[in-house]
Amino acid sequence: MKRINPFLIVLLFGLLLSSCAGIKYLTVETREPAQVTLPSSVLSVIVINNVVEQPDDIGHHTKLLGQSEIQNEKASSDSIAIFFTEALAQFLDEEDYFQRVLFLDVPLRDDKDFFREEFLTPEMMNEIRRKTGADAIISLDKLIMQMNKEEFYRKQGYTYSAMTGKIQSILRVYLPTMEGKIPAVHYTDSIRWEGFDIQDKQAYAEAMLPSREEGMKLLAVRAAEKMTYVFAPHWEMQDRWYYTLPSSLMREGEAFAKRAEWNMAIEKWEAFYNNRSNKTDKAKAATNIALAYEMLDDMDKALVWAITANDLFVQSTTQNSLERRRSLLYKNEILRRQNSGNRLNMEDF
Repeated sequence: MKRINPFLIVLLFGLLLSSCAGIKYLTVETREPAQVTLPSSVLSVIVINNVVEQPDDIGHHTKLLGQSEIQNEKASSDSIAIFFTEALAQFLDEEDYFQRVLFLDVPLRDDKDFFREEFLTPEMMNEIRRKTGADAIISLDKLIMQMNKEEFYRKQGYTYSAMTGKIQSILRVYLPTMEGKIPAVHYTDSIRWEGFDIQDKQAYAEAMLPSREEGMKLLAVRAAEKMTYVFAPHWEMQDRWYYTLPSSLMREGEAFAKRAEWNMAIEKWEAFYNNRSNKTDKAKAATNIALAYEMLDDMDKALVWAITANDLFVQSTTQNSLERRRSLLYKNEILRRQNSGNRLNMEDF
């Protein structure tokens, strides 16, 4: 199992992407940590469907053209939970974080009580683990979909409408060592579409509404993709920048940075910082040093220098200056990456 340092940063092809007025940009790929950290002993997981299929007459409405009342509609939720769980298993497998990601393609529940959530019993959990060899179970325990449509006007026999799809879901992680503590991951999202409601396949428009069934599938796959980031680290592309100044020390630091020799770059930029009295110049050097420490995966020192840079920009620039706003954004980003307090470590359960 690949357990990758969550703060690992990869510098992509070519440090220098663009420059203007003493600032140069680069693109980095950051390894964002999972929001739920499973125990290191969890090498394989299985994704299961533990919900009752939503009845066709629940959750779907239309506001008809020229009318104020809302009309109830029907739409089939057949296989939507399967789309969700199968997509989640596939996305987790593609992240290459767990040694094995399994998918149980048979729904666990066969009752008709749609609104009731049913937890896995310890006996059921252990039976699934015994049969599949999975170390942990990720269970879809709640899934509610809504598709609401509003008609605006009619043209050539077809209605131009807006449709808003909403999804509410709950995923739970079951482990044999949980001792009754079962964390729940809640997810709520929506997608809005606008276009002509053409469901008879007799016409085509540049903007067309999906059917309610297609909309539910799109929402389910999107939710599965988002939930992947809850359980597995993932890569994100982000922009960074550093400052240039007409100083031999700053230019030498830049030369080292272009070769990803960050310790040497820090040495040059710190020397510039210590030898300057101008607060704006010191702020720019501090920003560069913060970036170098981030590239070295030392988030504590990166945050110290990012705070220093922001404080100096606050002291030396106007309230709405671009430097001050840019510096605040970077400080908050480093703070976000350093702070793992909002992540659930299941080693503690």
